[in-house]
Amino acid sequence: MTLQQLKYLVTVAECGSITAAAEKLYISQPSLSTSIHSLEKEMGVTAFIRSKKGITITHEGEQLLSYARMLLEQADNMKDHFGKGKKRTPKFSVSCQHYSFAVNAYVDLIRHFDSDQYSFILRETQTGEIIDDVANGRSEIGILYLSPDNEAILSKMIKNKDLQFIELFVADPHVFLSADHPLAHKDIIEIDDLIPYPYLVYEQGEQNSFYFSEELIPMLDFPKNIQVRDRATLFNLLIGLHGFTVCSGVIDQKLNGDNIIARPLHFSSQMRIGCIVRKHTILSPYATFYQEALKKHLSI
Repeated sequence: MTLQQLKYLVTVAECGSITAAAEKLYISQPSLSTSIHSLEKEMGVTAFIRSKKGITITHEGEQLLSYARMLLEQADNMKDHFGKGKKRTPKFSVSCQHYSFAVNAYVDLIRHFDSDQYSFILRETQTGEIIDDVANGRSEIGILYLSPDNEAILSKMIKNKDLQFIELFVADPHVFLSADHPLAHKDIIEIDDLIPYPYLVYEQGEQNSFYFSEELIPMLDFPKNIQVRDRATLFNLLIGLHGFTVCSGVIDQKLNGDNIIARPLHFSSQMRIGCIVRKHTILSPYATFYQEALKKHLSI
């Protein structure tokens, strides 16, 4: 097994066909096929099922790809650490729940590592996908929260995928609402105060259960519920419908605007916001910087 073979494997998976991958890698199709076959034979797996329409990744192939991405990433991190005299293209991916501080920290990262070329990815996505992205090597860091209600389930998933959770911040629950909301004048909001208004939550796809929710309080506690996929839609509905959502309370006026405010919620639980990373790996300089940037924005 070589790093070149692992790069070939990942490229074939990304391109969806041997032909397209061979063109991207500037090698012949037979040479690429031979290299992939040799790797599959050495590992004792069938990574791809070939057909006229292209390739389909098997379950074993997904597992092999996860390790391949991790090893390639670790090789790049070693080069960054020990090959300081060489100029490299910055590459870094994060998957996160919908947090403004995660975006602000990413802005700091890109400004700090700005260069003529870079490849940065920020995925605001569903909770289950965040865990899968980090486990499969699509992202180096994931950002989510744990609470007494979801910790048993999510911690088990994190452990089973050989990840670890690094706590960054403990937040008391807050309500996000518009500045002209009827409850905006209250210093502390009670659960009963919110019942007449629409509860805005992020939709979680097939894993749409309370354990994967970005919000601390279940939808079942409120009669009016609206599920959305992105932050802009949530904020537009929050303003237009006098809706609300429950979150950490960490808000950025520059990013979210003056129309959105946070008010403390009288609720006994807390949110432990943190990063998930793969165990026993060398973090890239970008990941290390990003973690420190997160701490800075969470402390504000």
